[in-house]
Amino acid sequence: MTKRLTVSQAVIAFLQNQFVERDGREHRFFEGCLGIFGHGNVAGIGQALEQEPGFPYYLFRNEQAMVHAAAAFAKTTFRKRTLVCTSSIGPGATNMITGAALATINRLPVLLLPGDTFARRNVAPVLQQLESPLTQGVSVNDCFKPVSNYWDRIARPEQLLTSLPEAMRVLTSPSQTGAVTLCLPQDVQAEAFDVPDEFLHKRVWHMPRNRCDSTLLSRAADSRVRNASWQGIACV
Repeated sequence: MTKRLTVSQAVIAFLQNQFVERDGREHRFFEGCLGIFGHGNVAGIGQALEQEPGFPYYLFRNEQAMVHAAAAFAKTTFRKRTLVCTSSIGPGATNMITGAALATINRLPVLLLPGDTFARRNVAPVLQQLESPLTQGVSVNDCFKPVSNYWDRIARPEQLLTSLPEAMRVLTSPSQTGAVTLCLPQDVQAEAFDVPDEFLHKRVWHMPRNRCDSTLLSRAADSRVRNASWQGIACV
């Protein structure tokens, strides 16, 4: 069975049903979306959020600040919860780059959904859109590649079916987590397709609690005993 949704509606429906589990306790992974709407995201993600009151939206006034806020929230919840950040195209998107770098360096999960250039290209350039005169395959969102632990551009609706689960795998991995960027061309955001029902079902991602290697622990203990003996210190 399938359900007819736009790309944006499918994104929000998928994110709303993502949970993480650690030590037998489940938590909803995304607590909502921070964003500034404008050219590139208002007609897609904006509409989807308006139609889904169960996924809260919080208005911000600066794109860099909202990514920092999302990263801080992820840190205070021990990486078991985070927030989505959405922006318009062009300067609105590039304002998030510094926050993305901080999140990635500090292994803090944050999902970024910047608006992107029209995939069909026949309407470019418009408003604050920035593009390279050398190629139409590059937009300013390519700047997120070095500061993201996972990056993708959704050029066709069906790509969501593999891209979103991979984004979740990275976001919930203790060793790989950081900023994840999914660039959403504004025409693709509003494109409808048949979404498989199982794609929208609840998913629970296990977050392992990493344990110390027993061999390394024994070696460290032995080393402490030897050092204490050599220094003449009683080792309790």
